[in-house]
Amino acid sequence: MRIGILTGGGDCPGLNAVIRAVVLRAVRDHGWQVTGFRDGWRGVLEDHHVELDPARVRGILARGGTILGSSRVNPDTLRASIDTIRTVLAANGIDALIPVGGEGTLQAAHWLSSHDIPVVGVPKTIDNDIDCTDVTFGFDTAVEIATDAIDRLHTTAESHQRVMVVEVMGRHTGWIALHSALAAGAHQVLTPETPFDIEQVCAGLRRRFDEGDNFAVVVAAEGATPAPGTMPFDEGYIDQFGHRRFAGIARQLQAEIGRRLDREVTTTVLGHLQRGGTPTAYDRVLASRLGGRAVEAIRNGKYGTMSALRGTQIELVPLVDAVARLKTVPGDTCAELSALL
Repeated sequence: MRIGILTGGGDCPGLNAVIRAVVLRAVRDHGWQVTGFRDGWRGVLEDHHVELDPARVRGILARGGTILGSSRVNPDTLRASIDTIRTVLAANGIDALIPVGGEGTLQAAHWLSSHDIPVVGVPKTIDNDIDCTDVTFGFDTAVEIATDAIDRLHTTAESHQRVMVVEVMGRHTGWIALHSALAAGAHQVLTPETPFDIEQVCAGLRRRFDEGDNFAVVVAAEGATPAPGTMPFDEGYIDQFGHRRFAGIARQLQAEIGRRLDREVTTTVLGHLQRGGTPTAYDRVLASRLGGRAVEAIRNGKYGTMSALRGTQIELVPLVDAVARLKTVPGDTCAELSALL
């Protein structure tokens, strides 16, 4: 048996832990061979690959990023290349493929599965927005990084009596924003699930100042948007991969809050800092368990599935269910966490 593995989409702490776990389980436990495709789906389309063995993955558990590299491929290009994909997999003797990625990568995995290509997916995203799994690896690391940054920004905001707007990742969901805002004691949080009214945001800040505080920290997910007509808003644009390129919610909030409150407002955009560096212990363990379960799914012929965390157990769920929708923050959860700020 020879299995292939690729890492697609944005990089994420814990990807190397998955690769390591897949190689160790496949080679040591079953005597299989493992081929790693370089740069995500592009490596499959261009037949760019590397052989993986236990020596090759030694020492990568704690490394951020992915030793296989990653890239984004236009979904239309991928769909038009099914014959190329079949040819490359056959030429390399690939019996089953493990794509590790987020929404786009898993959508592609489901599409391949529907064309009878043996696939088992592993969910990856710092945004924690993949359905059918309680948590995705990378999320814990991203929240830790964001929390540490917000902790540090508290002191400079207080020293200079500023309003500090911190923009964190979260295109469609506010998991990182909510968890980091609560963990770091921020004063307001804005998420994509609930369009905000800028006047209500400013009213909350005014109350804080009226009560004697002289600074505030606002955490905003990058995909947060104002309610229609409440403030001028630049929505950005859609790129070639179908993803929205945001114009910067923190910068737009800076202008509006500064004008309405007549206070100094500064911004910090954490950006790719949340994706980089060493994964937390939690993410290393979770990623390893998800990778190992994918190998066992292949051994048992459970194709068209995704390894997932359900409670404390790693289980298999159908890819068709995992990609049916994004896992957004429920309204009651958002209200519960926001009430604790």
